[in-house]
Amino acid sequence: MKRRDFIQSIAAASLMANVPQSLFAEKSGKQKNDFIWANLLHLSYNMWEDHTPAPYQDSVFTGNDCREAYLWAHKYHPDLSFDKKMWDRLLIRMADVGMNMVLIDLGDGVKYDSHPEIAVNGAWSPSQLKKELKTIRELGLEPIPKLNFSTGHKAWLGPYQRMISSDTYYKVCSNLIHEVIDLFDKPRFFHLGMDEETAENQRTHQNVVVRQGDLWWHDFYFLTEQVEKQNVRSWIWSDYVWSFPDEFFKKMPKSVLQSNWYYGTQFEKFDNALNEKYVRIYDRLEEHGFDQVPTGSNHSNDINFRETVTYCEKKIAPERLKGFMQTVWRPTLPACQQKHIDAIDQVAEVIRNRS
Repeated sequence: MKRRDFIQSIAAASLMANVPQSLFAEKSGKQKNDFIWANLLHLSYNMWEDHTPAPYQDSVFTGNDCREAYLWAHKYHPDLSFDKKMWDRLLIRMADVGMNMVLIDLGDGVKYDSHPEIAVNGAWSPSQLKKELKTIRELGLEPIPKLNFSTGHKAWLGPYQRMISSDTYYKVCSNLIHEVIDLFDKPRFFHLGMDEETAENQRTHQNVVVRQGDLWWHDFYFLTEQVEKQNVRSWIWSDYVWSFPDEFFKKMPKSVLQSNWYYGTQFEKFDNALNEKYVRIYDRLEEHGFDQVPTGSNHSNDINFRETVTYCEKKIAPERLKGFMQTVWRPTLPACQQKHIDAIDQVAEVIRNRS
C-alpha cells in the first residue's frame, strides 16, 4: 500500500464530507424527495464461513422450518440459495402495500463479467439481472445494489476473502462496484455494508480478519471513492460508530447515507446499557447532521419496525430522515416465506397509519 495513495484517499474523503445529496444522481424516475420505504432481500445469502454444525449440511436446503433454514444459511454453500417464485411474490406484495425500494444483496449470486470465478452454481447472468431490474422498476420499486465489504461478511468474495487489503483485493472490489453500477444503470445509492467487523462477530469463522484504525478508513474511503466518482451515493450500516464514535464523527463524510440498526423492543426505558447505546446512535447521527435511513427488523420480535419509526420520526429532522428500511435476515427460501410476508405487512401497517 503506497503512502501517497493513502494520503490522497484521506484528502478525497475530507473534500466529500459536506457534499449535499442533491449532487448525486437521481435516476429511477422518482422525485428526489420521495420518502423511502425499503426492504432488504437476498439474492445471495453467502455471508459467513462458519465452522459450527448446521441442521442441514446439504448444499441445497429442502426443509420447511425457517429457523433451521436460517442456521443452515450461516455456512457457505456453493449453490444459489434462492427461490424465484417466492421472490416474485414478495416484490408484488411490497409494491401493493406502498413500499418503493428494494435493496438487493447480490454477493456471489451473479456471474459477473469481471469476476465470474466468485459465482455460485445457479448464479444469475448479468443479462438475467438486467431483465429482473426492469421488471422491478415496472412494479414501481426502485432497485438498489448491495455488496457487503465488511470482513465479517466476506464469504461471497470466494478466494478474494483471504486477500483483504491487498492490491488484488482493491482491484476486484473496484471491478465489481463499477460493473454493478453499470448493471443497475447508475442507481441513486450503492449499499457497501461494512457492519459487524469485529473479532466477536467472527468467533465461529474459519478465517478471522478485522481491519482497524487507519486501515479500516483507508479501505472505506477507497470503496466510497469507487461509488461516488460515478455520481452514485454510498450507503452503509453505521456499526463503526458504536465502538469508535469520536473517530467516526471526525472522519465520516456527510455524503455517506447512514443506516443505524437496532432490533429490540425498548426505545425509552432500557434494561441494559447496550440497547440504549444502539438506540441513542439515531440521536447522535442527527446531532452531527447525517442523513439517515433507520433500519428495523422482525428478526426477533414483531413490533420493532413500528417502534423504530415512532422513535426516529421524533428524533430526526425531516430533511435528514430519508426513509426507513425493513430487514428480515432470512434466506429467500420457501421455509421462510411467512417471515418475509410478516415483515412486509409490518411496514404496510405503518404506511397505512401515517396516511
